[in-house]
Amino acid sequence: MTSLAPTVLEKLATPLKIGSVEIKSRVLQSPLSGVTDLIFRRLVRRYAPTSMMYTEMVSATEIHHLQQLPKIMEIDPQEHPISIQLFDCRPDFMAEAATKAVAEGAKTVDINMGCPVNKITKKGGGSSLLRQPEIAQEIVKTVVSAVEVPVTVKTRIGWNDEEITILDFAKRMEDAGAAMLTLHARTRAQGYNGTARWEWIRRVKEILSIPVIANGDIFSVEAALRCLEETGADGVMCSRGTLGYPFLVGEIDYFLKTGKELATPTPLQRLECAKEHLKGLWEYKGQRGIYQSRKHLTWYCKGFAGASLLRDEVSRINSLQEGYELINKAIKQLNFS
Repeated sequence: MTSLAPTVLEKLATPLKIGSVEIKSRVLQSPLSGVTDLIFRRLVRRYAPTSMMYTEMVSATEIHHLQQLPKIMEIDPQEHPISIQLFDCRPDFMAEAATKAVAEGAKTVDINMGCPVNKITKKGGGSSLLRQPEIAQEIVKTVVSAVEVPVTVKTRIGWNDEEITILDFAKRMEDAGAAMLTLHARTRAQGYNGTARWEWIRRVKEILSIPVIANGDIFSVEAALRCLEETGADGVMCSRGTLGYPFLVGEIDYFLKTGKELATPTPLQRLECAKEHLKGLWEYKGQRGIYQSRKHLTWYCKGFAGASLLRDEVSRINSLQEGYELINKAIKQLNFS
């Protein structure tokens, strides 16, 4: 296990200040489209009760045209601290959406300027804003003026290897009023491939006075510690590392606060969590939740005998009962192995 200097650990055990908001954890759960709904966040929060959670990213255009807010903006009154992430390229739509997000209970408003998906970037949102820094700056300024809660930005290091513009871009975000910047240390062209280039997080941290949160390749406590050591970041944000493993945010948070490692969940514990996840999605979304649960359940199926077969089976379930039967069968086999 990588060891951090006592002074660094002492800093990381203190609350994180995001503008006027104080968070009692420096480990955050990333917004993930199609993943970080209310049910998933509940599971993560069980092990990381003081960490900042984020909704799935919400289209400001959709909010503008709908009479009712989309379900992905729904927040449990008990789940704080919570942030709502928005995306769009129109400052006025973003300000309107931010106002509604705060009314829903968001403690901060996060602006997505990093999503690499074509259907987002071709409409001027997500990481396409890296190529439109003036518009990005205007979005932040307009949203900051519209709400009283802190406004944060999540972005990438650049569009591609020829356009790594993050140093100028990050400074623009701070100057526009962003209270925190989360940096996924990949380019848009990389998507989620290759290695996250943490050295850019360190370079951004050196030029900003607002908190900088490191994102990218945080798959374990060890990786989080190495990232914090190499970058000097004010915290880490977990993304794909929590897929099928909602324990990760809590594991990192516990180590930063105590210097001790939590016991790794056993396959049985992970499968029991998978059942709970399945049940929660069924109760919250009905049959649509069953279909959505398929991908989640496959993520839980690794690291034990029979995992590949179970992964294939749960990817096709059509009911709560079917999912329960398959997982219970796997649990029984593990108990007798």
